[in-house]
Amino acid sequence: MDLIVLAQATSDGLTNACGLEPSLTCDFVYGATENETLARFADWFVARPLKVVFILVVAWFINRIIRRSIQRFVDGLMARQEIKAQQRHAEEVDDGRFAELTALAMKKAARLATQMERSKQRSQALGTVLKSLSSAVIYGLAIVISLAEFGVSLGPLIAGAGIAGVALGFGAQSLVKDFLSGIFMLVEDQYGVGDIVDIGEASGVVEEITLRTTRLRDVKGTVWFVPNGEIRRVGNMSQQWARAVLDVEVAYDTNINKATRIIKEVADSVWQDQLETATILEEPQIWGVEAFGASSIAIRLVLKVEPGEQFATAREVRQRLKVAFDRHGIEIPFPQRTVWMHEVPADASGDSVADDQEEPEFRATGAPEGTG
Repeated sequence: MDLIVLAQATSDGLTNACGLEPSLTCDFVYGATENETLARFADWFVARPLKVVFILVVAWFINRIIRRSIQRFVDGLMARQEIKAQQRHAEEVDDGRFAELTALAMKKAARLATQMERSKQRSQALGTVLKSLSSAVIYGLAIVISLAEFGVSLGPLIAGAGIAGVALGFGAQSLVKDFLSGIFMLVEDQYGVGDIVDIGEASGVVEEITLRTTRLRDVKGTVWFVPNGEIRRVGNMSQQWARAVLDVEVAYDTNINKATRIIKEVADSVWQDQLETATILEEPQIWGVEAFGASSIAIRLVLKVEPGEQFATAREVRQRLKVAFDRHGIEIPFPQRTVWMHEVPADASGDSVADDQEEPEFRATGAPEGTG
């Protein structure tokens, strides 16, 4: 009976000192000293801090593994994009007019280097975002588990965090949408800084891309800040190559064959010159008569050019076309209108008879009765 009472007293003392689930350290200290205060001190200031340190070390180890995996994924993604860029560059073969490394070849090499650098920066930004997210999740879980070691009730904490997360999700859903859209833009390389894009309500040159917004400047100098989540479609005019389409209008009495020949000669001259800001990649093409207008016939000219140079190339061709048309006597049409002049006859007194002069009333006369 004394043994039972002693065992119960020892169990009650251990429970008072270390709780219902005593740690090994607290159990050992209480068993060695039978001192509740010393056992409780060893549990709170030795055992539990050691557990927290162990949890944080495990979290750090897991975080390192995940970050290395993310870096390996990003490096592989960047390597694949570099291979694609080199393949696209290899497909741009000169047509034999350039035997040495000329300005055109140097421009292509510079564009390839720019694309590869942009790909590298984009991959690094994506890796940084993914690493930050993974670190926040892992260390957040580690902190929650560590709080449980000190007796903090996680039920109300998790419930409160869940309610706050739902409220934040409803209130900041547009922000989350912008953030996710920004990540997909980085992964898919839809556009980059320096590209000429059309994103619906705004178009212009991209100046900055963040995970939330895209900043671009239009041709008038206006800066547009567009949330990434609001972008439904993107038209990029600066990837790989571009096309300048010109509908050259001539008068109806123009010889179409002659006009077509002159247009082709002018386009070929720009192609042969290979201007720095108007580089034509392939032989210009005449697609033929495009439309019959009110006062003109449109002949379509198509030019494949370096990305972003379609506008300068079109202006250069138009300038040379004006000179060539003037030299060959081809009229550039303009709206014409035929005016008919109607002279109003004058009466005997010399006054003109107005159109709105009141006419005498006309009375119809019927046939005699019985004769109709």
